Amino acid sequence: MNKQLSLLSIILSTLIVPNLVHAEIYKHVDSEGRVTYSNVKLKGAKKLDLEPADTNFGSGGSEANRSTNRAPQAKTATPANFPKVDAGTQNQRDGKRKDILQAELEAEKQALAKAKEAYAEGESKPEVYKAANGKTFRNVAKFEEKMKALKDDVDVHQRNIELLTKEINAIN
Repeated sequence: MNKQLSLLSIILSTLIVPNLVHAEIYKHVDSEGRVTYSNVKLKGAKKLDLEPADTNFGSGGSEANRSTNRAPQAKTATPANFPKVDAGTQNQRDGKRKDILQAELEAEKQALAKAKEAYAEGESKPEVYKAANGKTFRNVAKFEEKMKALKDDVDVHQRNIELLTKEINAIN
């Protein structure tokens, strides 16, 4: 009897919960131009049709998989009255942007070197504790936790360097 009741509750929850999670979003612009977003329909509000958010945030899958999962973006023509910038001005802006990105790249390289030093230092210093009887023991869990944080720091700087390099190469 309990198994049947459990199975029934699981089936019902899988059918009901997705419908509860779905929310409608409305956009309302008042007479003074203030925009309000709400899940409650207000007078004069328009319902927004939004696609579900991408919750991967860089985790899981390779770059190839991420790019093939995305729908191709439709390109729209630039409006005729859209402001134009002459080539010289754009080149000057690109040059400044490239200089900023290169300065960031150098800072990231220095931060990566420091993170690698901290990782090497952390590796050479195992976590230990002394027991009541005076014996010394290694605290493996604490050591692994410390090393994971140091490794994550190294990985973040390496990823930033890759992205900055890619962005700099895209300017050329």
